[in-house]
Amino acid sequence: MTILYNKKVLIIDDDPDLSYILSLTFAREGMQPILAENGRAGLRAFRAAQPDLIILDIMMPEIDGWEVCRQIRSLADTPIIMLTTLSRDRDVIRGLEYGADDFVSKPMSPKVMIARAKATLRRVANAEAAGAMGESQGAHSYNDDYLTVNCDERKAYVKGQPIKLTATEFRLLAFMLENAGRVLTYQQILDNVWGWEYRDSIDYVHVYTSHLRRKLEENPREPRYLHTEHGIGYRFVGRV
Repeated sequence: MTILYNKKVLIIDDDPDLSYILSLTFAREGMQPILAENGRAGLRAFRAAQPDLIILDIMMPEIDGWEVCRQIRSLADTPIIMLTTLSRDRDVIRGLEYGADDFVSKPMSPKVMIARAKATLRRVANAEAAGAMGESQGAHSYNDDYLTVNCDERKAYVKGQPIKLTATEFRLLAFMLENAGRVLTYQQILDNVWGWEYRDSIDYVHVYTSHLRRKLEENPREPRYLHTEHGIGYRFVGRV
């Protein structure tokens, strides 16, 4: 049995042939596939089934994948893998902004789809296990008169007010806190936050760091905490 076994996967795609192929692919791994033929049906299925993983096409009638992703992300942190076709770099950046976790280009092989699904669910499982054991990336916390981060409770506050962070955003913040003051390369961040399979996905780091700045910094354009080391990576700097 793999990490996919007995998990529910919601496939939202208006291509019935592709949906059928994906459903067979996941069923062979022991998953429970749920099919939705468009974005509106996908949102209904999401609310009814509460899946463990979502495979989401971008180009669909009525409600496209971008809007479906946005609506789902406003309700839950359920991992979302988006299916892209042309202009993949542009799609990836936009999808990350909407809260997607990963991307697979069409046409895809079943092996690639399964590998990405395993990697995505493995990150979720590792984060949940760390949180349950009080080991959120080393259980490092931070506190000053503006920003408070409690890694044991997986919570962050700005001026005493709680800030909602996605699971990936919190993993990134916790890893940077654990290594406060050190320059972390893009590859180090990708390996530790996303996994070795994503070593070439530098856009992920840029977009999620931008998310954190908008949520945590007083002035995201002149960040006080999350510093850019141009051409290398990022560094967390606490207030003195």
